[in-house]
Amino acid sequence: MTRMRRKAAVALLLFTIFIFGTMMGLRTLKPSDGFSDLAPGMERFGDRPDRKRLDGKVALASPDLFRSGGSDTKVVFTKSDRDSSIFYDVHIFYYLWYGSPAMDNKYIHWDHPLVPHWDPKIAASHAQGRHAPPEDIASSFYPELGPYSSRDPNVLEAHMAQIEEAASGVLVLSWYPPGVADDHGEPTEDLVPAVLDAAQRHSIKVAFHIQPYKGRTDQSMHDNIKYIIDRYGKHEAFYRFRTSTGQILPLFYVYDSYLTPPDSWTELLTPTGSQSVRGTPYDGVFVALVVEERHKHDILASGFDGMYTYFASNGFSFGSSHQNWKAIKAFCDTNNLLFIPSVGPGYVDTAVRPWNNHNTRNRVNGRYYETSLQAALSVRPEIVTITSFNQWHEGTQIERAVPKKTAERLYLDYLPNQADHYLQLTRQWAQTFSREKDKWLM
Repeated sequence: MTRMRRKAAVALLLFTIFIFGTMMGLRTLKPSDGFSDLAPGMERFGDRPDRKRLDGKVALASPDLFRSGGSDTKVVFTKSDRDSSIFYDVHIFYYLWYGSPAMDNKYIHWDHPLVPHWDPKIAASHAQGRHAPPEDIASSFYPELGPYSSRDPNVLEAHMAQIEEAASGVLVLSWYPPGVADDHGEPTEDLVPAVLDAAQRHSIKVAFHIQPYKGRTDQSMHDNIKYIIDRYGKHEAFYRFRTSTGQILPLFYVYDSYLTPPDSWTELLTPTGSQSVRGTPYDGVFVALVVEERHKHDILASGFDGMYTYFASNGFSFGSSHQNWKAIKAFCDTNNLLFIPSVGPGYVDTAVRPWNNHNTRNRVNGRYYETSLQAALSVRPEIVTITSFNQWHEGTQIERAVPKKTAERLYLDYLPNQADHYLQLTRQWAQTFSREKDKWLM
């Protein structure tokens, strides 16, 4: 009798563990109710009065610019060694900020410091300091290439091969002006020509993801756009978007666009603005970041051409929540704006924000990614963005990763799948996206 009771207790314990594990896995596939702490690049949003529409300054450069079906975004091509497809309506965010002693005389970004919580009481209960590569890096996963340098031409070539393998036709390059860098990195604008050349060898196009920097204004943005187009606009790999009206224009993503008020953006993005690029050789398709619900109206008032969501943590913000994409798409359709949802394979940034584990989204062997991709396709977007190819700090990368265990750490990995699992999933879904778009146009 005692033996039977013991067996029953063990069975009950195993069943409880199974149910708990299943519920935790399913949790990652559904949006939560929101979060009190913030993901990278976001400030705490204080209560701010709603900005008024600027009458007479909200018109787009061209009405009906982005009607569904008007854009030529896909290409099928043949390489010398094999047949391959690549899709220009699948864009992937890419980072150049990594460094290693062999190329840069030091580690850059792999040694990222642990970011303290803004509440001193919470901050005191978490680890502090910075990472010590190569065994201890600022990521919960470990790259197959090791803690590499973005300046290494072999790394750059390997990255382009992986992006091609994933069938992502447009690399969206995180960009700062010359001499400017993020808080933990070094300037990398001098690497852009090498990125364009490497991308061209793989038939990949390059768009620019303009990052926030101290003093970013409508005037400095005008200078940035002019610089990029003058310097890189004639390169074969420079990405241009064909609109439904037949215009072929550069496309720019503007990160943390909400930091600049609409009345400043209108000076750049409406025809009557003092710094206007509309109708000039520096005109383009400008896509803003939607985080809060009210940002939709700010983006429209600013004169932007569309909006994207960036964050890969479903439920983290209004914009990143899959359940809101249908409403955002409807708003964009009504106002002739592009809606570009951003999807990712998962999210974990506790290697740099140890207090942020409640924003973690488990990969569930790829199911989280596929759920995100299905949510994006369900709103019939013109373009889908992937967050990201190599944002290792936030665990959103689809770059090849390998199992790694050190005396101090056990890294996450893609097992039981191979290192290229998320590249292959991206290719499969890019092909599905292409087929679905063909049906939408029938």
